[in-house]
Amino acid sequence: MNARPARVRPARPDPASMTRSTCPYCGVGCGVLIGRDAAGGVVVKGDPDHPANYGRLCSKGTALAETLGMEDRLLTPRIGDRNTDWDEALDLVAAKFSAAIRDHGPGSVALYVSGQLLTEDYYVANKLMKGFIGCGNIDTNSRLCMASSVAGHRRAFGTDTVPGLYEDLETADLVVLTGSNLAWCHPVLYQRLVAAKAARPEMRVVVIDPRRTATCDIADLHLRVSCGGDAALFNALLVAIAERGALDHDFLTHVNGFDEALSAARASDPTFCGLSDSEISEFCDLWVNTPKVVTVYSQGINQSSSGTDKVNAIVNCHLATGRIGQPGMGPFSVTGQPNAMGGREVGGLANMLACHMDIENPAHRGAVQAFWNSPAIAETAGLKAVDMFRAVGEGKIKAIWIIHTNPAVSMPDADAVRSALQGCDFVVVSDVTDQTDTARLADVLLPATAWAEKEGTVTNSDRTISRQRRILPIPGQARHDWDILADVAQRMGWAEAFSWGSAAEVFAEYAALSGVGGGMGVDFDISDLAGITAQDYAALEPFVWPRNARKSGGRFFADGVFHTPDGKGRMLPVMPRPPVSQASAEYPFRLNTGRTRDQWHTMTRTAKSPRLNQHLGEPYLEIHPRDAAALGLEAADLVAVRSPQGKAILRVMISDTVRMGEVFAPMHWTGETAAAARIDALVRAETDPVSGQPESKASVVALERFAAGWFGFAVSGGMQPQPDAPYWTRVRTTTGWRMELAGAEQPDDWVAYARAMFDLPDAEVATVIDTARGSARIAFHQGGVLLAALFVGPTPVALSRTHIVARVGTENAPAVLAGRPGADAPDPGPTVCACLNVGLNQIRDAIESGRALSVQALGEALGAGTSCGSCRPELATLITRFRLPEAAQ
Repeated sequence: MNARPARVRPARPDPASMTRSTCPYCGVGCGVLIGRDAAGGVVVKGDPDHPANYGRLCSKGTALAETLGMEDRLLTPRIGDRNTDWDEALDLVAAKFSAAIRDHGPGSVALYVSGQLLTEDYYVANKLMKGFIGCGNIDTNSRLCMASSVAGHRRAFGTDTVPGLYEDLETADLVVLTGSNLAWCHPVLYQRLVAAKAARPEMRVVVIDPRRTATCDIADLHLRVSCGGDAALFNALLVAIAERGALDHDFLTHVNGFDEALSAARASDPTFCGLSDSEISEFCDLWVNTPKVVTVYSQGINQSSSGTDKVNAIVNCHLATGRIGQPGMGPFSVTGQPNAMGGREVGGLANMLACHMDIENPAHRGAVQAFWNSPAIAETAGLKAVDMFRAVGEGKIKAIWIIHTNPAVSMPDADAVRSALQGCDFVVVSDVTDQTDTARLADVLLPATAWAEKEGTVTNSDRTISRQRRILPIPGQARHDWDILADVAQRMGWAEAFSWGSAAEVFAEYAALSGVGGGMGVDFDISDLAGITAQDYAALEPFVWPRNARKSGGRFFADGVFHTPDGKGRMLPVMPRPPVSQASAEYPFRLNTGRTRDQWHTMTRTAKSPRLNQHLGEPYLEIHPRDAAALGLEAADLVAVRSPQGKAILRVMISDTVRMGEVFAPMHWTGETAAAARIDALVRAETDPVSGQPESKASVVALERFAAGWFGFAVSGGMQPQPDAPYWTRVRTTTGWRMELAGAEQPDDWVAYARAMFDLPDAEVATVIDTARGSARIAFHQGGVLLAALFVGPTPVALSRTHIVARVGTENAPAVLAGRPGADAPDPGPTVCACLNVGLNQIRDAIESGRALSVQALGEALGAGTSCGSCRPELATLITRFRLPEAAQ
């Protein structure tokens, strides 16, 4: 009775009966179809008609239906530790904010919002803060990922405009990916590029990144630039453009600043980029001699104390050659969140007004105030994210409202942010769950609707505006964010200005305001939709802005018309600068941070999906083999990571994908999912002086082997284990939970320790304990059915984890203590392909047997890589690793 019955999959719905919506993850903005199968379960598929993805989805999008459970949902307003009703909660919020404004001025309150908000939510929040409270203190977590791109765009173009479209990546002859692990962070866009390169093998791809990432799988040239060296490389390119006759002199009549930019480029040292002369020359040859070139950039450029300058160094090259705004040409910023662009358009950043109007421009301020008929308008930029939380810590901000983001984890110097919120007079958090590090610090918790429960719009990285649509009933007392914000505004005395009855009405007002900006020469203008009806809003198809009587969709700037006061583009003189933090004897390593393939932000959504937890199931530190050897670190050891700001304990992953002296750690893990892996607690809160974006990829750290006296692996059923150890990680599985643990000293009684961790005081137990060797294997069961198990040893425990996870809930519980399946049940190994649950051992067997010696063959044999394609680079690496010499001949 050990085997589970085969799962019978209910019939999938007809696509014609499904609801069109948009994925809530990255800025690619993939269209999805949501429906229900014959058993009533939610089904999510890629929308074949959406222009962002044409039916493709990544591993995260494919698993969306697994993240909709109610087990951790916040369903009732809460004040302190007691549930309450909406009237009491919102009366308190309105009263506290009003009192702070009365006693300390508008600058004493703040909103910190998120790229997870829909545009309609963003619009209401911005209107409330900038137009009615009259202060610019609203900022968004997009400050952490895209603010330098915004600032660079505004300096060069006069406005925050992405000039091109996704199809430019497919029609270009050269695509440069700099500071972007597109394969993992924007997988569907990466797959579009892979397909384009396969169709046109003459296309060239250059990857500029200190790390060798999965994206390098398609690179014709990988440039391992030094940390902070991007601007020096693009300055060298600008010099090569000028010296090799690649300037577009006609286009340069529409651009100011060329001479100054070129002089600065000539004065900068190209060796600062850390590349050889031949590598720099090869890159310049490719770029200069390939007119149809797109330069794609992301967080590796933006998350820097000189991020804005790096953006302008890239844009300078495109302006100098006129390679912008034409098919297959231009700089292209890819955003990190589903509605980071919508937040930028609506004025969600502290230094912007709505609809791309400028807070510094008196005419723009007057136009917005007149349109809103508001009692005030913010006259200066508010506090940007890092400064905002510093002001909270200094007691200058008395009340803060945090909406759908987790700054106690994601902000740099996260421990200081957590302390600031603990000491703040009044903290409000709107979210879908109360189980985040930030939510636990709230005085008031407000339950909001989640994806598939709400209606609105989002804007993706190429300016495509798409609908998110509701298919699920609203649970408990949850409400839409725009509605919550409007209700508070009404209670603060501004009922008439916040009296919408639907998201469609909010969108119609927003579109009308964009027409005001358009009439003043602003690029963002969707005024064709100003009078949109509820019926038309419900049926709204994806479209690329602008959408007005003068222009609909398309690219920008090929005509040489910009949105600066004189109508000309601007090239900026850029002098490359190193990161602010410098390595020293005390802190000799530079820490790079980023995302993994299957997780998202702080895991509040992705960690609910068991299959997304299988690929890289615990926080880790990539370190070069020579650095590891010098520190006495071995694979699977634990390493204590320390910076002047904080500390963490991570699993060692030895790899030459990082350069010597540099290490990499993922940024997803929180106090809810690990004991000591909040990576941003290590990151120095140093910011770009123009954009205010933190330097998240260049802090310095010290490393030391964590002297663990024991290591453990645990599984449990429905109960969430509560460990007591200096190192632990906890993720969901299909059968419950799995954990990795470690500690300095062994407890006196392993059975008692395990009973407390699993909260199983009376369960039957089977054990194999060897005190002399420091090992213990403990299985709790009821009537022979496995409830939980703990495996402990003096070194990292070698077990078949996939097998043990699958045993939870099955009979013959003591048999799990073997730690491995029998000969009749092969172990698939750690998951590589999350979409189809294909394990490492299965892949290795197919390669070593000669059955599958290409990525395509692995797909045909096992299905791996045939769904979202995100694992295909890893499959290629495994083929190289496991191919036998005779099979390679």
